[in-house]
Amino acid sequence: MPKGMLLKSDGFASNISDPDGQLTLEKFCAERGIPYAHTGIPVRLDTFTAYGLTFQERMVPELEEKMVVGIERSSQGYLVRLDDAEQFQVRSVVLAVGITHFEHVPENLAHLPADFFSHSARHHEVEQFRDRNVVVIGGGASALDWAGLLYEAGVKVQLVARQTALKFHGKPSDKKRSWFDRVKHPQTGLGPGWRSSFYADTPGAFHYLPENLRLKIVGRALGPSGGWFIRDTVMNHVPQLLGQTPQRAEVRNGQVRLHLRGQDGAAREVVADHIIAATGYKVDLERLTFLSSEIRSKLRSVAHTPVLSSSCESSMPGLYFVGIAAANSFGPVMRFAFGADFAARTVAKAVPRSLSRKLVQIPAPEVVSTSK
Repeated sequence: MPKGMLLKSDGFASNISDPDGQLTLEKFCAERGIPYAHTGIPVRLDTFTAYGLTFQERMVPELEEKMVVGIERSSQGYLVRLDDAEQFQVRSVVLAVGITHFEHVPENLAHLPADFFSHSARHHEVEQFRDRNVVVIGGGASALDWAGLLYEAGVKVQLVARQTALKFHGKPSDKKRSWFDRVKHPQTGLGPGWRSSFYADTPGAFHYLPENLRLKIVGRALGPSGGWFIRDTVMNHVPQLLGQTPQRAEVRNGQVRLHLRGQDGAAREVVADHIIAATGYKVDLERLTFLSSEIRSKLRSVAHTPVLSSSCESSMPGLYFVGIAAANSFGPVMRFAFGADFAARTVAKAVPRSLSRKLVQIPAPEVVSTSK
C-alpha cells in the first residue's frame, strides 16, 4: 500500500486481536489524539501502521524479525531453518503469511521488464512516477486507490479494467440508523447485510458448507470495489478504459505498448512509461517455496489452497494456515484484518490440543554408504 492510502475497512473493523481488547484502534487513536470514529472517518495507512507497531511492542515484545527460508518434516515434527543459518525443531507451525508470495499478474504481461511493468505490491511511494505516463490495470480497491493517488501527485494516469462499470462503497450516513434498518441491514466488519453478517461473524459455520458452495462464494463475494472516499477523484479526474482486456504488450522505443480488446471485439493500443498491475492476489501453495517439496506434495488441497480442519489445521498434522490462504475453508472474512480475531482464537485453542497428541515418530531416511 502506498503512502497516503486510506483503509477501506471501517475503524471498528480494523482492530488487531488481543484476548482482552486492551489495545483497540479506538484506544490507540485516543492515546495519540488521532481523529477516530467507528464509521465515517477513514483510517489512514500511517495511522494503522503506527497502531500495528505499537501493538507489537506492547503485546508481543519477544518478536524476532527473521526470515524463514525452509520448513521440512523431521522426526520431531518440523525442522525450521532461518536465513542466519539457525535451525530448530518444532511440533507445530502456523503460517500467517498474508498476501505475501501470492501476487497475481496476467500471464500475457508477466514477461515485461521490471522498469516497465510491476505489481502494485512492489511500490510504497507514488513520487517515483512523477512526470511519467502510467497505466493502472484493475478495478478493485488497490487499482482505484493507486489511480487516485497518482492523479493527486500530478502523474498522468489512465485506468484500464475489464469491468464495464466501477463500483464503490457507499458513504456512511451521519444519521442514526433506525431499529428497523439495523435489523434489516446489520452493520458488520465486512459491510451491511445479513449475508455479510454470516461471512463476518460465523466463519466456523461457513466451514461446514459443502466445498463447492464455499469455493463459489469465496470467488464471488465482496468483489472488486473502491472506498467511498476515492470515488470523486477517480470518477471526475482519472481517464478510464472500461470493458477492456489486456491481450499483449511489448516495449518499443523506451515505452510499453499495451494492446487491449474491448467487449465489442474492437482492438486498441495504449502507450505508457509504466504499467502497474493492481490485479490482486491468488493463493497457490506451490509459491510457498520455503515449504519443502515433500510437504507441498502431501498437503491436501483444492484450487491450489490448503484443505483445513475446523481448527485451521492442514492435512499435515501440526501445520496451520490462517489469512487469505484459509479463505476457501472459512470464507471471505479471512481476506480481511477483521478475520484475524477468529483465526487467532481458533489456532490458540487448537495448538495446545495438538501438542497433547501422541507424537508419531518419523523414521530418519536411510543412509547408504558409497565409500569403498
